[in-house]
Amino acid sequence: MNSSPVSPLRTVIVGAGGIADAVHLPSIREVGTDELVVVSVVEIDDARRADFAERWGIPHHTASLEEALQRHPDLVILCTPPSLHREQVSACLAAGVTVWCEKPPALCLADYDAMTSGEREGGPWAPIVFQQRYGSGAEHARGLLRSGALGRPLIAHCQTTWFRGDDYFSAPWRGSFSGDGGPIMALGVHQIDLMLTLLGDWRELSAQVARRARDIETDDVAVAWVRFEDGTLATIANSAVSPAQVSGIRLDTERATVELAHLYGYDNDDWTYTPAPGVDEEQVAAWRNDLPNERSTHTPQLRRLVADLRAGVRPAASGEDGRRALELVTALYKSALTGQTVSRGSILADDPFYSALNGGMSIR
Repeated sequence: MNSSPVSPLRTVIVGAGGIADAVHLPSIREVGTDELVVVSVVEIDDARRADFAERWGIPHHTASLEEALQRHPDLVILCTPPSLHREQVSACLAAGVTVWCEKPPALCLADYDAMTSGEREGGPWAPIVFQQRYGSGAEHARGLLRSGALGRPLIAHCQTTWFRGDDYFSAPWRGSFSGDGGPIMALGVHQIDLMLTLLGDWRELSAQVARRARDIETDDVAVAWVRFEDGTLATIANSAVSPAQVSGIRLDTERATVELAHLYGYDNDDWTYTPAPGVDEEQVAAWRNDLPNERSTHTPQLRRLVADLRAGVRPAASGEDGRRALELVTALYKSALTGQTVSRGSILADDPFYSALNGGMSIR
């Protein structure tokens, strides 16, 4: 990393598609050029790469990640399909560069463990883009839960019920276990990650998946129940066939119902707290969110990532923290396809589901 703490972090963008253009570059600009400067973009499509570099004023572009790494970046932002993440993350870490990797992090636990094996104490690291956990509404809810102000969590619901038509799945890599992992990995993983940051470690899981309306390899609907270590029971509902779209979390605690309803990102006002009977107004007033509103976009996660890199501390959503949602999704498929209840930590290297999200089995 640059020796001067005031120098902007030299940044490389890998992949010049829609997520880089519409989300990552605007977030970099919002964080500020005093913090980040993009020195190169990597993209195999020559015309797209040249256009992207010109529009965003990036001085160098190449089809080679290896060439871009020779420009000594401090940070790589990976905006490529998940099937490429293992190789590309490994290359960045081997070069000593922290890489912020778009979700899904990987398409199986074996790939995730291989690609993050290059992380080291003190860096480099490979944090995953899990921006839903970074909005100020989630920060406030976590603080209330951890302080005990809401009492014990009792039951929860995690919902990602979206609509994706046949046109969305016309790309051959979508809706496949080797392409995007299907709607749970591609769509639902953000709310699953948010649920985990609110409730902590889970203990066991049972699930069902089905292909109801889309001609794809994976499921298009899924449900699961989860028991957390503290005894909280939770349900998960995931869909790519729901016309009335919503992303949501509901937690019922001893003193309140906490509800979040949004679609692709939330503000403080999207969270509601309903007190249980007998909770007095003074307690309810103490639940008010006085944090400045920070929408759950990529920007707050990027801002914290920059601060962590400058401080030399491990970023959240890297290592084991970045693995948790992938492990839960893998357990969901193992349960659904084998009929077993699956315990956290039980999917080891000799398990077929460790090396393939579907364990080599088909959804019928």
